[in-house]
Amino acid sequence: MNRVTRRTLLAGAISLGVLAMAGPAMAEAIKLRFADSTTADAPRSQALVNIFAKELGADFAFEPYFGSSLYKQGTEIVAVQRGNLEMALMPPSDFAKQVPAFSILTAAYLVRDARHMKAIFDSDVGAEFKKLARDEMGVVVLAPAYYGARHVNLKGDKKIMKPEDMAGIKLRMPGGEAWQFLGESIGANPVAMDYAEVYTGLQTGAIDAQDNPLPNDRLMKFYEVTNQIVLTGHNVGFGLLLINAKLFDSLTPDQQKKMQDAANAAFAWSDAEYVKQEAELIDFFKQQKLDVYTPDVDAFRAYANKKYLESPLSKDWPAGMVERINAL
Repeated sequence: MNRVTRRTLLAGAISLGVLAMAGPAMAEAIKLRFADSTTADAPRSQALVNIFAKELGADFAFEPYFGSSLYKQGTEIVAVQRGNLEMALMPPSDFAKQVPAFSILTAAYLVRDARHMKAIFDSDVGAEFKKLARDEMGVVVLAPAYYGARHVNLKGDKKIMKPEDMAGIKLRMPGGEAWQFLGESIGANPVAMDYAEVYTGLQTGAIDAQDNPLPNDRLMKFYEVTNQIVLTGHNVGFGLLLINAKLFDSLTPDQQKKMQDAANAAFAWSDAEYVKQEAELIDFFKQQKLDVYTPDVDAFRAYANKKYLESPLSKDWPAGMVERINAL
């Protein structure tokens, strides 16, 4: 018969204690599948892989899918809501499909630049939009990510100096009412098309033009199939890094803070990188034999403002929000 001694009990207790302490360390990392329509070499993609994922640490396994390789552009938010995807980086126009108040953030000439974008989301205005996203969509917005100012990039040699010159031009815009109206607000005939199809669309003549920030134009090599860039600066492109709210709420406070800090660090770098590239790329496109010039921006702004204020979209904007954003 085996004798149970004090030494045996003590040894067993120590063994159980070691196992208990090892349990959390041996726990499986939390999978974070992430989807975006942009390429893997875009600054925002590099920031997520090289900064965000590393700052998260061993608690998480970040799995990025770029170039719409996992979900078609525009379907990512629903995938996050359903729990089929954990994270995505989406523009306000996609939020506006479910919460129309977000459409104000897509309006032409409202957000001025990267600094203004950050000021918006660091303020009470940003807090209100984050609350809308959580309460009405079930997602947590971690941080905004600047993509650059959008400019018109088109084929042909027709000079575009005012919005009336855009009449009849088939301008590719992403799908969705907010995006399509943005195209109308600068005088164009918007055509919905996925980002991955734009190069071919320009090549074949399915579209005459596209609008993207300069860094995107270089990454996607749109300069190979276009002739000019009109520096309209009609919209500041940015996305919102989002995560399923139930998943975020299941994290410990320390994990939540680590994730928030990682997002802030990642986009501090990528925002600065986009601003730097924007300053450098005008010379690059001129070297590629594109005509790069500035139109009558005041005429574009006045035309767009009138369009928005007369449109049904502006009826969804929170009262006084334009003034609050302009004041920041």
